[in-house]
Amino acid sequence: MSKPTMQEIADALSTSRITVWKALNNRPGVSEGLRQQIQQKARELGYGKVTEADPAATAARTVSVVVSRPESSLFWMQIIHQLARELAKRNWNLMYTYLPTYGDDGYTLPAALTDGSVAGIIVLNVYSEPLLRLLSELPQPKVFLDTVPNLNPETLGGDLLLIEGRAPLRRITGRLLDMGVRRLSFIGDVGYAQTNTDRYRGFLDAYRDRGLEPDPALCLTGPFGLHTHYEEISRFLDELSARGELPEGYVCASDYIAHFIQQYYDERGLPREDRVYLTGFDNNDEYANVAHRITTVDVQTPTIGARLANKILFRLGFPQSACELGYVCSQVIWRGELAR
Repeated sequence: MSKPTMQEIADALSTSRITVWKALNNRPGVSEGLRQQIQQKARELGYGKVTEADPAATAARTVSVVVSRPESSLFWMQIIHQLARELAKRNWNLMYTYLPTYGDDGYTLPAALTDGSVAGIIVLNVYSEPLLRLLSELPQPKVFLDTVPNLNPETLGGDLLLIEGRAPLRRITGRLLDMGVRRLSFIGDVGYAQTNTDRYRGFLDAYRDRGLEPDPALCLTGPFGLHTHYEEISRFLDELSARGELPEGYVCASDYIAHFIQQYYDERGLPREDRVYLTGFDNNDEYANVAHRITTVDVQTPTIGARLANKILFRLGFPQSACELGYVCSQVIWRGELAR
């Protein structure tokens, strides 16, 4: 006879699988009476070893922040630091769990996520559909910041927070078009993240609002190699330059992309009058060649961190509540010619 699953225990008591997981691992969020019922039912069904209540273990409350690529940028680290501060105020620990950039066939999640070590999970900077699917199957309460466009948010099994970018990019692109700048290039992998997809849609919206069509030959929207952004962007712009078709302006999916465009122009020593309009997203201080110089969109990373902390604490307290999809709206920071 095979070992019963947590779902079978849950079905026997008309409760949820996550409640069973919490009870069997002595996690908070389950009443003592229900915890005892679940543990008793697990023994009756032959589930195996049932961890008895351990006050010390129950008191040790830990949330894991799951990130891909340990060399995460300052943008992500600012979010994580605020997360740690907010959780510490409420006597919760924060544990880092690193995942690879992509999940190969047969990849299994780290034991820290599957052995009951953490009560909740916050997912940042993970843009691999196979990895996101593995994370979605975990029973713990989960909160995701961003996702991939091909994955239905309902399948994540947790709350999803997105940085709203469609409206700001619509405004930025619209202002450029109204200034007579028609040959615009959108640069960014629109399939990489849902937020990139939304930003590209804002770019297209602005053209559509004015009865215009962007030139797809000026846009670079496909996937980039993990460490080859500059090479690929340079090659693309070299080809346009050779045909005398360089854009009048660039609407970039991020300041990260924008700084590569600026680098391209700087390295070729183009005179000031030949420079073009350049915009970004994130208001990121990391990239000195564009920081505080280009029009961008302000993303308040400490606020994002605080929101994520509050969301995971809510889910830990109310694990059976319906999952939430939310957008954080950000303001455009107009600079240079666009500010006039």
